[in-house]
Amino acid sequence: MDRLHAIAVFAKVVEQGSFARAAERLAISTSACSRHVAELEAHLGTRLLQRTTRRLSLSESGQAFYERAVQLLADLDEAEREAAAAATRLRGAIKLTSSIHFGVRYLAPAICAFMARFPEVRFDVSLSDRIVDLVEEGYDLAVRIGAAGGETVVARKLGEARMIVCASPGYVRQFGAPRAPEDLARHRCLTYEYLQARRLWRFTDRGGRERAVRVSGPLHSNNGELLAAAAVQGAGIAFEPDFIVAPELASGRLVSLLEDYRGAAAPIYAVFASRRHLSAKVRTFVDFLAERFAASRSGASNAGAHSKT
Repeated sequence: MDRLHAIAVFAKVVEQGSFARAAERLAISTSACSRHVAELEAHLGTRLLQRTTRRLSLSESGQAFYERAVQLLADLDEAEREAAAAATRLRGAIKLTSSIHFGVRYLAPAICAFMARFPEVRFDVSLSDRIVDLVEEGYDLAVRIGAAGGETVVARKLGEARMIVCASPGYVRQFGAPRAPEDLARHRCLTYEYLQARRLWRFTDRGGRERAVRVSGPLHSNNGELLAAAAVQGAGIAFEPDFIVAPELASGRLVSLLEDYRGAAAPIYAVFASRRHLSAKVRTFVDFLAERFAASRSGASNAGAHSKT
């Protein structure tokens, strides 16, 4: 027996004054309506309704139970409304994780802009270059570069970061610049822990052919910003997303290499444990990130086109 449903049927019978009218309001048969009440009485071990051929009336136990039942159903209805409102109103905390550099450079301003638009939303942000377990560690959302993180999560692609081969001018003067991807095998390469193939760098040439080269070097790290800083100091050649090395390239502290070859794009994902029961605040923030990223990429492309004219 579904006790809650039986209680709701009993309350409706009392409200309508008959099984037939209650059954009509509940869109069930009169016999089903009567059965629910009978099962509830059997469960409670007491008669709730006095039945005669002319009318129904509450027993003493029935009167006391009805008063409690009405309050119970009202409280449940209010709780459901509050839960539904919370699911659609943008308020409360979003627990978010991302890589350190992307979080500082891109997510921080995005979060501030989102909070300005939705002041009742708060953020709890943890930055780490490792891939965290969203369910085990209680995160609502992760923003990840490269790999989404396995089959147990749901990922939405926000955009792509372009991978750039670069080194300091001093390194190029001392060791020369590679002319083709295969030349990297003879260079001091700075390798990153969380690349899908850590020491295998992939490129596409102008003809659309894929080229891959296995690299090695004096420095390996799980932090891309550290590798970029080491490249600035002349330690070797880095293969990093544009969002990490763009300022160093703009200032001339790093120079782009192998410009006739395109590095494999690094997808940027919003990752969550499940689409089911995804809160409105998380869904809206993911949409906000996607729009913001698309706008920034469009602006960068337009700026690049104007710089060439």
